[in-house]
Amino acid sequence: MDYKDYYKVLGVSKSATQDEIKKAFRKLAMKYHPDKNSGDKTAEAKFKEVNEANEVIGDAEKRRKYDELGSNWNAYQQGGQTGGGFDWGKYQQQYSGGQGGQNYSTNFGDFGSSFGGGGGGGFSDFFEAFFGGAGSGFGGAKQRPGGRRQQLKGEDTQAELPISLEDAFNGAETIFEIGGQKIRLKIKKGSYDGQTLKLAGKGYPGHNNGPNGDLLLTLKLQKHPLYNRIDDDLYMDLPLDIFTAVLGGKLDVTTLKGKIKITIPPETSNGKTLRLGGLGMPKYGKDSQHGDLFVKIDLQTPKDLTPEEKKLFEQLRDLRKK
Repeated sequence: MDYKDYYKVLGVSKSATQDEIKKAFRKLAMKYHPDKNSGDKTAEAKFKEVNEANEVIGDAEKRRKYDELGSNWNAYQQGGQTGGGFDWGKYQQQYSGGQGGQNYSTNFGDFGSSFGGGGGGGFSDFFEAFFGGAGSGFGGAKQRPGGRRQQLKGEDTQAELPISLEDAFNGAETIFEIGGQKIRLKIKKGSYDGQTLKLAGKGYPGHNNGPNGDLLLTLKLQKHPLYNRIDDDLYMDLPLDIFTAVLGGKLDVTTLKGKIKITIPPETSNGKTLRLGGLGMPKYGKDSQHGDLFVKIDLQTPKDLTPEEKKLFEQLRDLRKK
């Protein structure tokens, strides 16, 4: 039986970091996922192969054991001292905690069955022989004590979901598709950018009838043309004509709750910020509580003045000089 190079299966080097291995696995798993390749036996085989590779080198401890034995695994599995100086008895004792490998079949049987073991998990003959899932390679442990193979939860998957500020303010229900399945999701009031929601059982399939992994969904708040959100507060610029700025008056302001009228105090300067309490975002999990809306005055200078208007401004200037 040939040695299976799990690094080559995932297309990574032996010096790859755990993050690089995880990224490579997710890319290939998404490519060959059964939901995207219905009825394609080749894709199904590739999906199982990359899954098997990830189960081994995607875990730091299991990867270390795999790397330590390497391509000479077939010689080591015979037990005892090999020509290369590898003392299998010590290796057994090191990982099983027993003397002379007494717990050997239990230790490595668990290791193999934790991946699903046997044909039920869909793993290769090499895997079975290497980890003792169904063959006699490392002790021939076909199953866990009690006659049952351990079920293994599927891999979690991650995705981003763009949401509008209005949906985050009012709450909404959306339907999106990922991995060939449609998912209905409720966006709660006050949801925020970067928030991660866990959708149980919406990730990759489990092994040996184990539960599916979870979908970790990160909300991505879309940029709004009018408001800027910081925590639960909203910020906006309010264009203001020079006459209302000088004399004061009433002005319509658009909020996420609708239009309201606010009072502009006389002699309002450019850049002044007005605080409108309770008109910001609802606090997540506390719908009755809101942040504030901060309105920054953006003074508009008159343009295209008529000769008469210009003359009036000049008169005003002269009055201010007295």
